[in-house]
Amino acid sequence: MQASDIEALIRESFPDAKIQVVGDDGVHFSAEVIDESFRGKNRVQQQRAVMAALKGKMDGPNGEIHALGLTTKAPD
Repeated sequence: MQASDIEALIRESFPDAKIQVVGDDGVHFSAEVIDESFRGKNRVQQQRAVMAALKGKMDGPNGEIHALGLTTKAPD
């Protein structure tokens, strides 16, 4: 899996978001997702929404993504 693949999955659920995904080993990534839909939601709610967008790619020991550092927020 590449960073661009993760960005594409997130973009399906958050088409207007500012998304930056980095990571070059294929299993460890970090992502920042800034989207208006996060306004009024706490960080847990925001991050759960992003995790749902990954459609199981992080599920269990056989997931394609081993680690994802995630930063989410509403635009300033």
